[in-house]
Amino acid sequence: MAGIREFLVRIIRCGLHPSAVVLLSFAVLLLQPNFFVMAAQDTKNPLADNPKAIQEGASQFRVDCALCHGLHANGGSRGPDLTRGVWNHGGTDADIFRTITDGVPGTLMPANSLSEAETWEIIAYLRTLSPKEPEAVPGDPKAGEKIFFGDGNCSLCHMVGGRGGRLGPDLSRVGVARSPKYLAEKLRNPNSSVAVGLMEPGKEWPLEYGAVSVVTRSGETIAGVVRNEDAYSIQLMDTSENLHLYMKKDLLEVKHTDKSVMPAYTEDMLNKEQLRDLIAYLNSLRGNAEGENPK
Repeated sequence: MAGIREFLVRIIRCGLHPSAVVLLSFAVLLLQPNFFVMAAQDTKNPLADNPKAIQEGASQFRVDCALCHGLHANGGSRGPDLTRGVWNHGGTDADIFRTITDGVPGTLMPANSLSEAETWEIIAYLRTLSPKEPEAVPGDPKAGEKIFFGDGNCSLCHMVGGRGGRLGPDLSRVGVARSPKYLAEKLRNPNSSVAVGLMEPGKEWPLEYGAVSVVTRSGETIAGVVRNEDAYSIQLMDTSENLHLYMKKDLLEVKHTDKSVMPAYTEDMLNKEQLRDLIAYLNSLRGNAEGENPK
């Protein structure tokens, strides 16, 4: 700021009209890095608690956000649960406004071209879904971590902070993306959230991990999860994490099973206490913008 003051003093000494000095000073400030960021730090939603704005925000959310975050904002095919009061990139109105407007580099959250009013309406709607205080999660995260990387065999398919398998979704940030209730249901009944269609309320686990099996012309059957697929080809990863790429014209059959390859963790495999500890660990996984889990 000292450099700016010196620059303005020199301008004044040049004899410019005072009004011109004011305009020039304002222009210089606008060009300073992070000026708008600093100015917005204390911004509050001007449409907060406005019933009409909340209603408009709900409609706008379903049009622009539901594909990733779910129809009711409780987590979708790619976006996190927004109903828990857990905000990984800042939870003030200004923080959420910037996240929606600018996106988050290194994640699947893109920048949006919504108007300022539409953005505030969405935030007003999301505030009605969030509890005043984040949900308390019982259990021992340290014990849950031992289960995850030990007898639970979760790390055979799932990765956390670069450690583990690749067959299932990376869980480095699952504590932001999913609620403890959702995780408990997923562990006990993996197929409870498998979506048959593109968007189904309450059934929106990532579609790119859908189970599939193919039969080659030689009669070999290979089962795994889809990695990429279009009208002409399919790429899948088998349960040994080997990648296979086929042209569909060279296959006898491509069958999507609409079932998860994840096993059901019954009480015989994971008792109530162990389930509680594992969920406590998963809930602690918040990662960062790059998806890496903090130590």
